[in-house]
Amino acid sequence: MALKLTFQFYDLPLAHPFTISRYTVNVQKTVVVCISDGEISGYGEATVNPYYHSTVERLTESISKVKPIIENSEMIHPSDLWQIVAPHLQEDYFALCAIDEAYWDFYSRRHKRTLRSFWAAADENLPLTSYTIAIDSIEMMQQKIIEKPWPVYKIKLGTQNDLQIVELLRKTTDSVFRIDANCAWTADETIEYSKIFKQLNVEFIEQPLKANDFEGMKKVCEHSVLPIIADESCQREDDVNSCDGLFHGINIKLTKCGGITSALRMIENGRDKGLKIMAGCMTESTVGISALAQIAPLLDYIDADGALLLKQDIAKGVSFDFGKIRYSENFGIGVELYTEKSI
Repeated sequence: MALKLTFQFYDLPLAHPFTISRYTVNVQKTVVVCISDGEISGYGEATVNPYYHSTVERLTESISKVKPIIENSEMIHPSDLWQIVAPHLQEDYFALCAIDEAYWDFYSRRHKRTLRSFWAAADENLPLTSYTIAIDSIEMMQQKIIEKPWPVYKIKLGTQNDLQIVELLRKTTDSVFRIDANCAWTADETIEYSKIFKQLNVEFIEQPLKANDFEGMKKVCEHSVLPIIADESCQREDDVNSCDGLFHGINIKLTKCGGITSALRMIENGRDKGLKIMAGCMTESTVGISALAQIAPLLDYIDADGALLLKQDIAKGVSFDFGKIRYSENFGIGVELYTEKSI
């Protein structure tokens, strides 16, 4: 039976304004791709994100461009389909991600398997997901922690009073902190902060410098007393090689690298280089988060809280119990849309 590709845009209202060092979001727009043979459907997601030039218009154009390729394809392995589609979407890996996730979901459902069963034998020793505390007044950041007790928090920084924020938040909870500066610091600041943060039960620092500050990152990697994890510096597969020697680990985002197929190769390459492996998310619905959670057995750290930040979700699938991943019992990524509209 021939495949059919459809897609639908959704507005995802957030429970609180989400602010990082670059911008603030109140409503997250996202696209959900469906690949179906009329009997079984698979789903994938990619968010609209101006920083990465991901817009409604661009996603629409990109997905529409490769729609005939998908619909004329035979039942092939997802990694083979990725190789066919990727050359047409070199400028839009967000669209490639949504398509790759949807096809992996379809493929694994067609084979009556969970997606993670292709690379993991059991759901054991899974990393705890962090819960993100976005930039806000210190009082509001403290209040968010009180409202959402969690074992690991990712604290977004990049303000004039970052040290004070962490010191005061530490008085609010004993949970582990992970710090994400989103490229806002200098090398010297990062090294100095690392000494203070280590005493405040901070586990690691994510992307403290601008992505192209290679000299600064080399200095930080050598002198920081906390592990440094690449995010903006590690977007696609080739970046893993560039991060070797500049970071202690990498944060893989499915939307940035083009989906699960590419992420699996990045994990293997990162392991070969002795890097710690993390995977993170955008502010996605449970569709994208359920896809991300499938690679959790391969990770050291995971930040899969995107759907937890929403006021209203569009699907059910993976869930989280005080940081612990709870998988759906369904095949594929295990997701079910609350309403399929025109998908």
